[in-house]
Amino acid sequence: MGDLSSSHQDVLDLPEEVVAIAATLEREGYETWAVGGAIRDRLLDDDHGDVDLATAAEPEIVQRLFRRTVAVGVKFGTVGVLDANGRLHEVTTFRRDVETDGRHAIVKFGVSLDEDLARRDFTINAIAYHPLRREWRDPFGGKQDLAQGLVRAVGDPAERFREDYLRILRGIRFAARFGFPIEDATWKAAVAAADGLAHLSAERVREEWFKGLRTAKAIIGFVDLWRLAGASNIWLPELRSDFQLSEPLPPPRDPVILTAILSNDPVATLERLRCSNQEIARAQGIMAGRPGPDDTNPQVVRQWLRRVGPAAAADLQLLASYAVGSPPPWAEVIAGIRQRGEATDRQGLAISGRDLLSLGIPAGPDLGDLLERLLDAVVLDPDLNNREHLLELASRWH
Repeated sequence: MGDLSSSHQDVLDLPEEVVAIAATLEREGYETWAVGGAIRDRLLDDDHGDVDLATAAEPEIVQRLFRRTVAVGVKFGTVGVLDANGRLHEVTTFRRDVETDGRHAIVKFGVSLDEDLARRDFTINAIAYHPLRREWRDPFGGKQDLAQGLVRAVGDPAERFREDYLRILRGIRFAARFGFPIEDATWKAAVAAADGLAHLSAERVREEWFKGLRTAKAIIGFVDLWRLAGASNIWLPELRSDFQLSEPLPPPRDPVILTAILSNDPVATLERLRCSNQEIARAQGIMAGRPGPDDTNPQVVRQWLRRVGPAAAADLQLLASYAVGSPPPWAEVIAGIRQRGEATDRQGLAISGRDLLSLGIPAGPDLGDLLERLLDAVVLDPDLNNREHLLELASRWH
């Protein structure tokens, strides 16, 4: 086990609002520590994450001590405390698992900090820092594993994974995010327990998949870990091995587009992960659209934009940039088309269906067909896109 004594070797600069919450709880006699991923990340010189607190105070006491709270997960001991700026800080009662089924846990309050840390997944997430005394509690050597660059389960890895199979995917995500190897015994236990992933909800798996795609140092390495662990066989059987991806990826990272690159059937993948209808529709648009225009001629690019639509065009442009590591050559042409306000869909036309109705053209399919014909004309020649010209064309063609 790690050193349990106080240490001033690393002094963390925590938000004053977090320190104030801890001070209130300590003043009332409730031991309170900063814990979790934000402590880990600060030790890795990344201080962007929200700082969570673990306390001896039970949820109803936290709710009584602070004027503005949110019942984030009171059943599991978590209360959100809102500071003066309306920012939420999670405060969770020390707890231990008394019953688990690989998906959910029944927890017991009234335990010590060390018991609370012992129920966590990996040593690098089982480090605590006292905001007032600036002391460390690291019973499982998490700081040493951070220094060595290692993902290691707390205690018996097989037991940790049986408690919650999602920890297999979390371990993969941490390894890919930090570029750390997974400790041998932890990895073997993860592979042995992989069948348990089938019992997880699609929503929890989706969250891990999307988080991993957004944070992995190398997408290829992240995908390889899913495959080697056996996770892809269960949840992502469409994963392909011949995808084209340039790394490091240019921002922003979009998990829907990355899934479209990595999957032979992204619609099926996203449906299995119970993604939103909007996300599934985006995948359908990506699959239906051509990867890009044939050349950089503005007319050709406008015709391509007309065919695929603005939403799919944005996704396909980002997809192309992921493949080559930089914006495709036609991206600049699209920017010019947008800047000049050239129409590539009906919304860009200088007239509307109401204008055509005023010409005596009845509502119905013929009116829609006429709008489409007018759009085809202005895509070929943007100079035609003014009210006078379009009304003249409509009168002539009707």
